[in-house]
Amino acid sequence: MLSLFNKFSKSLNSKEINNTTNSLIYQGKKEISIDSLKTIMGLIDLTTLNISDTKNRIMDFCLKINRFHDVFPDIPNVAAICVYPSLVSVAHSYLKSKNVQIASVAGGFPASQTFLKIKILEVQLAVKSGATEVDIVLPVGKFLEKNYSGIYTEIKELKAAAGEAKLKVILETGVLPDFESVRKAAILAMDAGADFIKTSTGKVHPAAEPESFYIMVDAVLDFFHETGKIVGIKPAGGISTTEEAIVYYSIVKNTLGTKWLNSKFFRIGASRLANNILFKICELSGKAKMSESYF
Repeated sequence: MLSLFNKFSKSLNSKEINNTTNSLIYQGKKEISIDSLKTIMGLIDLTTLNISDTKNRIMDFCLKINRFHDVFPDIPNVAAICVYPSLVSVAHSYLKSKNVQIASVAGGFPASQTFLKIKILEVQLAVKSGATEVDIVLPVGKFLEKNYSGIYTEIKELKAAAGEAKLKVILETGVLPDFESVRKAAILAMDAGADFIKTSTGKVHPAAEPESFYIMVDAVLDFFHETGKIVGIKPAGGISTTEEAIVYYSIVKNTLGTKWLNSKFFRIGASRLANNILFKICELSGKAKMSESYF
C-alpha cells in the first residue's frame, strides 16, 4: 500500500485546512435558498437505524415517500431510505416511488468487528432482499494496526459481494487520529472499489465534522484527477439542521463543483434533516407553515 499512499501523498497543514473549511462554512451561509434546500432534499438518505425499528415503522416511511409528491409536488423526494438488512425486504415490498433507492447497512455494522465470511454473507443477503446500495464500515481496528492490505482485500471482496449494488464505505472519521489518517482511509477505500465514501455511522462521537469531510472531498478530487473515476461522497451523523446541511453542500459545490451536486455522487445521511428542510422551504417561500413533521 506504500506505493498507493505515495501516489496520493499531500502535505496537510491543519491551520490551512481549518481556514479553508471556515471559508467554505462562511460561503455556505450565503447558499441558503429555496433552490439549494430543494437540492439537498433530493440528496438525503432518509435513515432509520434504531434498535427499536419495526416492520410497521419501515412501512410507514415507505408510504410517506410514496405519496410525497402528492403533498409536496414541487420538492424533490429523498434519494434513498436506509435501513437495517433484516428490514430491507419490507422496504422492497412497500416502496413504490420511482428513483428512491433502498440502502442497507451491512458487513457487521456499526463496528465491523466480525468475521469476513459473515460480512460477505450479510451484504449478499441485503442485496438479495432488494437493497440497491450497501453501506459498510471500514474495519477501523485493522486501520489502526496499519493492516492496509487486509482492509483493501476486505473492501474488494465486499464490493464483489454487492454485485450491481453501490458500495458506500464508512470511514468513521471521528475515531481516526488525524487528518492524514482520514486521507489515507479515503484513498484506500476508493482504490479498493468504493462507489461512495462516507464520514460516519452516527453511532460514535464525534460523527460528521466539516474539516474531516473537506479532507475526504479533497481526496475524492485528487482520485478523480489521477484515475478519471468519480467517487461519491456522503456526510452522515448528527446532521439535522438546514444550517448544518448547507455547510456540507457548500464544501462539495465549491470544491468538487456542480458535477457532484446530484444524488448519483452526493448524499447526506440523516433522520431528522428532511423535516427541518421542509419546514425551512415553507418558511422561505411564504407558504403556510407545516403544522407537524411529515416523516
